[in-house]
Amino acid sequence: MLEEYLPFIGLIIFGNIENLILASQGVVKGVNIKILSGLSILAVIVWLIIGTVATEAAIQYANYIEFIGGLAIFILGVKAIYDAVKHIRSVKSGE
Repeated sequence: MLEEYLPFIGLIIFGNIENLILASQGVVKGVNIKILSGLSILAVIVWLIIGTVATEAAIQYANYIEFIGGLAIFILGVKAIYDAVKHIRSVKSGE
């Protein structure tokens, strides 16, 4: 059964990293941590359900899904780092 999910192992790993990136962006922006935590858990559950149900239909597109997902994660990571550096610089200049 686990063999069905092996083509998506990269997205499973990097999807969790993406979730952390989005959470850090929320913290930097000053979002309520309880709401952010709840939404984060909800997103993980939704993706788990989608992944479990849609794996058989999506297996033929695994390479494309991996590429698009990896690209999205990379772009979000770069944006998160950029926003964090911009925020740090604005805090330092305000002191």
